[in-house]
Amino acid sequence: MEMSMPDIAIGPTDIQHSNKNFKFAAYYGDHMVLQRAPKQAVVWGYHPFTYVYVGVTVGNSTQYGLVNTQGVWSVILDPVEGPGPYNITAHGLAGEITLTDVLFGDVWVCSGQSNMEFTVRMGNNASEEIQDADNFPNIRVFTVNQRAGSSTPLSDFTIKNSIKQYWSVASNTSIGGTDRDWGYFSAVCWLYGKYLYQKLGYPVGLVNTCWGGTPVEAWSSPDALFKCGLFRTPHDTGKNRCNLLIIRLNMTIYGAVWYQGESNAPSPHNYNCTFPSMISDWRAKFHSSHGQNDPSFPFGFVMLGANEADMTKFDGFPEIRWHQTADFGYVPNSKMVNTFMANAMDLPDFLNSVGSIHPGDKQDVARRLVNASLAVAYHHTDIVYQAPLPTGYKVDTEPRTLELVYNNGSEALQLRNNVGFEVGNCRPCNFEMIMPLTEIVHKPLARYHDCPEVVN
Repeated sequence: MEMSMPDIAIGPTDIQHSNKNFKFAAYYGDHMVLQRAPKQAVVWGYHPFTYVYVGVTVGNSTQYGLVNTQGVWSVILDPVEGPGPYNITAHGLAGEITLTDVLFGDVWVCSGQSNMEFTVRMGNNASEEIQDADNFPNIRVFTVNQRAGSSTPLSDFTIKNSIKQYWSVASNTSIGGTDRDWGYFSAVCWLYGKYLYQKLGYPVGLVNTCWGGTPVEAWSSPDALFKCGLFRTPHDTGKNRCNLLIIRLNMTIYGAVWYQGESNAPSPHNYNCTFPSMISDWRAKFHSSHGQNDPSFPFGFVMLGANEADMTKFDGFPEIRWHQTADFGYVPNSKMVNTFMANAMDLPDFLNSVGSIHPGDKQDVARRLVNASLAVAYHHTDIVYQAPLPTGYKVDTEPRTLELVYNNGSEALQLRNNVGFEVGNCRPCNFEMIMPLTEIVHKPLARYHDCPEVVN
């Protein structure tokens, strides 16, 4: 008989709202997906009696965990390879409780602001996508309510109405949601899971937690912000409060995908620190909760698309895109290891009814995320996933043109539109140019605040 008791961090708010019933944590439920082997899934909950053991049985395997002084028990399961379905039974002095129709697969967290909240019902080909969801019963979905925001770190969805959608089998109902917009289920999250499932062939669990209009700071712990010289005060309210519930989830996951940055675009200058810092902090906190999560688990994100047809308006978007990669222009890199990216720059939707900032083509976004995910997160070596990168340039001073060479000229680029290109350059102070950049390019579009010779 093996006994395990990983550290489960429960704050005062969790204790206040938990009751004396024998139960699983709120985000565990029938139809859920737990992380498959080789990782070990964690199951935890509450028990009215302390210092007694709770056993959890999956198939022929039973593991035990001790109920601590706060009435919390936690068990690390043996690795489970088969997809299931399984019944998972916890038994203790207070009786027996069971989760039914549980699958084992890869669990992905989807997070960010409104472009992640943007639902399947609101996107392109909505009717077809909603009906097609019936064909994927091995994908399971869970949606957190925005009311789950908190000013202190939490470990469970104990706040009233903090769960919008309990674990559900993918279907036209669970993916199509209600008749209203901004309900459930997230288009990017669903399509990412759907396309990924088609490649993997085993169950996928999707946990969607997002909040429209939130800056990256709202998803960051004080530890992460401090590394960037920022501090959260007790007076921070609303969407600027700490939405840390997702960071402290004591469950095993495979990775996370992220669609955010729009709310940081008006003041983008420190995003090159806050975004990588948030990623590192999420990884550290997920790992420290019970030790089963990879300390550098895969993290994917969407590089923001164009949102203004007017070439004179920028709103910080060129700079935020650059900062999304920690100023490298590509990922993974030394500051953002094991990360992957979908570039949405060429997927504008200027006439979208809910605003040009919300492109309706979430299919291409998700396909690109999955393509990069297979290469970075799943180590498929036969996939070309990086966008073309500039490898050289040529200046012709007479017509005042700048010719860029991509991928050493090894492949032709498809030019869909000759309007809206952004050229960036920030020369070191000791670098001598033949002529100022402004003499090469006739009309610079924008300048970075800390670079004297920059064109975007």
